[in-house]
Amino acid sequence: MPAVTIGVVADTHVPDRVDSLHPGLISGLRAAGVERIFHLGDISTNRVLDELVQVAPVTAVCGNRDLWMQPQPAWSAQVEVNGLRVVLQHGMGNWVTYWLDKFQYLVQGYRFERYHRILTREITNADVYIYGHTHSCEERWENGRFFFNPGSASFGFLSTHRKPSFGIMRISETGKVETRICLLNGYRASRGKWISLDQRDI
Repeated sequence: MPAVTIGVVADTHVPDRVDSLHPGLISGLRAAGVERIFHLGDISTNRVLDELVQVAPVTAVCGNRDLWMQPQPAWSAQVEVNGLRVVLQHGMGNWVTYWLDKFQYLVQGYRFERYHRILTREITNADVYIYGHTHSCEERWENGRFFFNPGSASFGFLSTHRKPSFGIMRISETGKVETRICLLNGYRASRGKWISLDQRDI
């Protein structure tokens, strides 16, 4: 199979935190020429998937904000891309680990190691783990496995750049993985709406 370009999106939070997708998200995915889109949960409404599928076929998993979606996405998905076993999860684990992590975050702050344990607890043999939930970007190899988090497409409050973002993943015909984080500039969320910024404020 030829190389595949995938748009990776997480934590859009429409409409529970903001009323629509970031104005730059759809155009950014189109400009990257994505052939598939993975959404890692906290979608919040089917309207988000309806918009994304106009760009490319979408595989989505359920986040903690998606319990009322109908139909509800699966909690995890496994796909094979050019010989690589790819796992999609939101990153919260079950409800016990969700609340435990809330407490640990208050005490320790963000720690990748916690999510590494959650992601690999049930599915141990994947090559690539893609997840959301933390609003923090990750691109790292651990023991021969690649972990990728695109950050939040609505609020990047835990990430170092503190801006919304999405990811692009390219998997070559030989299974080589290349990724990049794409910042969503030009707007900020305020009272549930996207507000345009002057260029000097970006």
